[in-house]
Amino acid sequence: MNIKTTSLLGWLAVVNLCGAGDAYHLLQTIPVGGEGGWDYLTVDATGHRLYVSHATKVVVIDTTKDAVVGEITNTPGVHGIALAPELNRGLVTCGRENKAALVDLKTLQVLAKTETGANPDGMLYEPGRQEFYTFNGRGQSATVIDAKTGKTVATIPLGGKPEFCAVDVQAGRVFNNLEDKNELVAIVTQKHAVANRWPIAPGEEASGMAFDEKNHHLFLGCGNKMMVMVDSTSGKVLASVPIGDGVDANAFDPGTQLAFASCGDGTVTIAKADGDKLTVVQTLKTEKGARTMTLDPATHKIYLASAKFEEPAPGQRRGKMVPDSFKVLVYGPDKK
Repeated sequence: MNIKTTSLLGWLAVVNLCGAGDAYHLLQTIPVGGEGGWDYLTVDATGHRLYVSHATKVVVIDTTKDAVVGEITNTPGVHGIALAPELNRGLVTCGRENKAALVDLKTLQVLAKTETGANPDGMLYEPGRQEFYTFNGRGQSATVIDAKTGKTVATIPLGGKPEFCAVDVQAGRVFNNLEDKNELVAIVTQKHAVANRWPIAPGEEASGMAFDEKNHHLFLGCGNKMMVMVDSTSGKVLASVPIGDGVDANAFDPGTQLAFASCGDGTVTIAKADGDKLTVVQTLKTEKGARTMTLDPATHKIYLASAKFEEPAPGQRRGKMVPDSFKVLVYGPDKK
């Protein structure tokens, strides 16, 4: 088979699975500016807001205007924010303080701070019991916090370094990747205890996680350049596809059945889920270092944080960040 034939078949596969004209491409660049690194992005599809961790604060962007409209400050070592819109509350993980900050989503003011395990990183909101979870990297634990009062409810030992997380409200389960154990854990929300530990082979060192609630599938972005699809009821690995290098985040769009894996090498792998099958339909070129991502299920857009960097000096992995170059990249399908 010659190269032209292979390319044609690949293009036909994308058209077949995504629909003609649905390929993702750059729609908008939102300038943010300022110094410092970044981590999680979180979208509120109903409230039309995007929350982006940046240095020691969370930048708030209006997704209807693609413009910065506010900041949440006093959050040293911020990793990201979980949202409880019905309570008008958010919870920011402050890694340098070993604390989590309870935030008023209207005023963007910190209401109180709560002690967590060492280095709180990942976070989520579990609406069934109205509780926030923080996943503490060095503490190898999860801290459960009452979303109304900001008080600690429980501390759950995990036995490994936690990464991204997801919640299944109907099943009463919270899932988390243990990056250093090559495991996926399932926590029973009613008991605040780990119920299952599942190996993720052939995946290794999973970071990102996304959840398909309807089909009970978890999508894990793994450090060995692979995205695996896991049955969330049994822990069985159903399928896997190759992805780029340096994966950090995953997303799943229930409207299109597309799963996304964003990688530091400047690519986002987009795969179509069909039953127990997973098929790559597009490798989207982004920017090197744009490894974190979130998806707005209402618009099908994905958002990635990025910045420009100077050429690295000899022996250095990365050069210095160009001042005020921090931005958010917005990608979406051709069809509006």
